Amino acid sequence: MTILLPIVVVIVVILLLLSLRVVKEYDRGVIFLLGKVTGVRGPGLIILIPLFEQMTKVTLRTITMNIPSQKIITKDNVSIDIAAVAYYHVVDPQKSVVAIENVYDAVNQISQTTVRNVVGQFMLDQLLSQTSQINAQIKEVIDTHTEAWGAEVTAVEIKDITLPDNMQRAMAKEAEAERERRAKIVAAEGEMQAAQKLGEAADIMAAHPVALQLRTLQTMAEISVEKNSTIIFPAQFMSTVQEAMQMIGKDAVK
Repeated sequence: MTILLPIVVVIVVILLLLSLRVVKEYDRGVIFLLGKVTGVRGPGLIILIPLFEQMTKVTLRTITMNIPSQKIITKDNVSIDIAAVAYYHVVDPQKSVVAIENVYDAVNQISQTTVRNVVGQFMLDQLLSQTSQINAQIKEVIDTHTEAWGAEVTAVEIKDITLPDNMQRAMAKEAEAERERRAKIVAAEGEMQAAQKLGEAADIMAAHPVALQLRTLQTMAEISVEKNSTIIFPAQFMSTVQEAMQMIGKDAVK
């Protein structure tokens, strides 16, 4: 009896240690009793029936999953390499253990297939300009599959699109041509506005002939600022200037 007592105590201690489990806040434990699911426990300290109950831990944290780059042909027959990233978390620990063997691999494979199928429905221009809508559509399709596995996809983002070299050169030429087109339009609009202003100025000068002579004098003054210049005025021009001065004087008197 004296020999058996320590052995019994050691066995009891070992069984007690084997029956205790600690589940963290972000984990849950799926409990199996003789191979049958009895429920989900946690977080905190969990006591299992030794040799009869087993526990499988499942994390509830959001998992970041890289979707590897793959070649995809767009709707307008352009071959591109596209990579994405998906974020998902387990919402039903029991389903994620019982309904699927490996939920991470399953989500990864369905994500790759869905990205290829959805992107193939769009043209290259749509893929580059409507990325957010395409991301939402990919997430929605993946979510319909992962719901049965107890997982929920929170977001899918296309993070890299690699174009062929010839397509990059073609797009660069297109962008350059577009910039030249806009530059020419801006220049033409400037010329049109300048022509309108010149026309208005010509109408004013036609209504006031003296204004043209005054403008000529101002131009000559501007020319003679930097260099000493000798300007010879014809007599007719001088009489016109005198008339302009007289008209200015009359306006001042009025």
